[in-house]
Amino acid sequence: MLLVALQMAMTQAPLHFDLDPNAWPVAGRVAVAANKPYEKGGFGYEPERRGKEFLFSAAVPEGNYRVTVRLGGQVTVKAESRRLMLRDLTTKPGQYVTASFIVNVRTAQLAPPPANAPGGSAVRLKEREKGSYSWDEKLTLEFLGDPHVASIDIEPVDVPTLYLAGDSTVTDQRSEPAASWGQMLPALFGPGVAIANHAESGETLKSFMTELRFAKVLELAKPGDWALIQFGHNDQKANWPQTYADAEVTYPAWLRTYIAEARRRGAHPVLVTSPERRNYDGARVRRTLAAYGEAARKVAREEHAPLIDLQERTVTLYEALGEARAAALFNEGGKDRTHHNNPGAWFLARAVAAEIAAQVPELATHLKPEARSFDPAHPSLQESQILPSIAESAVRPAGS
Repeated sequence: MLLVALQMAMTQAPLHFDLDPNAWPVAGRVAVAANKPYEKGGFGYEPERRGKEFLFSAAVPEGNYRVTVRLGGQVTVKAESRRLMLRDLTTKPGQYVTASFIVNVRTAQLAPPPANAPGGSAVRLKEREKGSYSWDEKLTLEFLGDPHVASIDIEPVDVPTLYLAGDSTVTDQRSEPAASWGQMLPALFGPGVAIANHAESGETLKSFMTELRFAKVLELAKPGDWALIQFGHNDQKANWPQTYADAEVTYPAWLRTYIAEARRRGAHPVLVTSPERRNYDGARVRRTLAAYGEAARKVAREEHAPLIDLQERTVTLYEALGEARAAALFNEGGKDRTHHNNPGAWFLARAVAAEIAAQVPELATHLKPEARSFDPAHPSLQESQILPSIAESAVRPAGS
């Protein structure tokens, strides 16, 4: 299946779209009318619009694609389910610039197992995932702010892939105002690596395996790829008996399995400790995931795997802000104490990127220079503002 997917992606002809009617006609490029709707297997605009803001899709096989856009104005670009690609790009009136980034596209399909072998032919998606831009046959771009988009070029590319495995604090949250650090991370990397966020709300180490989500990652992973692995929020729920993993025995055993399976494919596993919840005892954060963080650190030491200590970075961040100000980083106007909004997700992504720079030097070569450092003890709330999406924008709970 991996070979077929790679062959499909690499044989996919580059796509060249002109959205500016003043550029027509240009040989080898497709002129897109302003009212051209997307139709399955083709290209065009999605129905979501908000003033000048819009979404554009083009059907492609699953794989990694270099997207090059020529645009002007004040623009933020997101892809698939609200993955941040370009942030606050601003040009002078009438000026256009060219920018490139990598978008990972996937479907839920798996290579069917042999006769009588256990498994399945597709990832077992939840109802809320069906119809998502993260699991479909097309590459979707979202242009926010005051965008003036002249052209879009999409071409298959062979670059290392950074896979994200985790729960709702990592996933590409589909609905405003919820957001997670995984969907902010692409904006902190240059166009030499793809970010493939397979995390999903409600997941545990066990369910991520039984729902064949990890099988999908392993089927696609190739030597030299990376996998960030962050679980704990749901694994600690003893009232979920089928997926509960105690911090002393079961949780570390499952982490070791993930590490071994990634390494068997030649991929590099990196453990990530779960971000803490926003609970306080006075001015100090009350640690509800301490045992799981320590278990991950112990496994990382014993398995000689890099570790990103997001748990400690979030404790520092929340204590630096204090309970009231930290609420500005969380979903539902701060009522949610686990899940973040755009500003909170941005800060956590900054913390993850800075930890990568310090702990994973080979992967850090792909970071943008400005993403290599972050001080969670001195955050700037002004820096954390991200334009809200229009894609899949109905407000829903963030999940677990």
